[in-house]
Amino acid sequence: MISAWKKEDPPPNRVKPIPVQVLRSIAYLARSSNRDFNKATADMIMIAFFFLLRPGEYTVDGSAEESTPFRLTDVQLFIGQTRIDLSTATEAQIKCATFVSLTFTDQNQKNGVRGEVIGLGRSGDAFLCPVLAVIRRVLHLRAHNADPTTPLATVCTSPRKVTPSMITDTLRETVRSIGPSLGFLPEDVS
Repeated sequence: MISAWKKEDPPPNRVKPIPVQVLRSIAYLARSSNRDFNKATADMIMIAFFFLLRPGEYTVDGSAEESTPFRLTDVQLFIGQTRIDLSTATEAQIKCATFVSLTFTDQNQKNGVRGEVIGLGRSGDAFLCPVLAVIRRVLHLRAHNADPTTPLATVCTSPRKVTPSMITDTLRETVRSIGPSLGFLPEDVS
């Protein structure tokens, strides 16, 4: 019996959740930035935080086989119970959305459940809100006539897209700038 215990797997290495102070710092820097890329990175981090996603589940990572980013067509916005048609709605209507849902279109997203739809309402915070983060991404893509299959992480004013490594680097740099008083180290970001 003792020999069987030795053959057991070691305990899993748990990932720590990102402290809200880190998200607030990223949101503050993004809102004061004039670079669309910084704003997109912050929005994608907010989306990930609220939808409990890992970077490879929602951003572009290398070849198409390696990731399945959320696309504009995977987004549904609602005002109350009424779904907004993202192709015809005005900017004002989109900004009034109170609920967002994302459709997981690939089995590699969110624990392998293809077709699952997860929705969230407004958080009540002006910047740390899943609905507002998605609204900002939708409005950016619409302003540049993006195709419905365009990944949400696309920055139309830059040749780059937000990638998992950029998300990780942004989180680590923010943790580093806040310092050890946070009780969370850059190495804790995975």
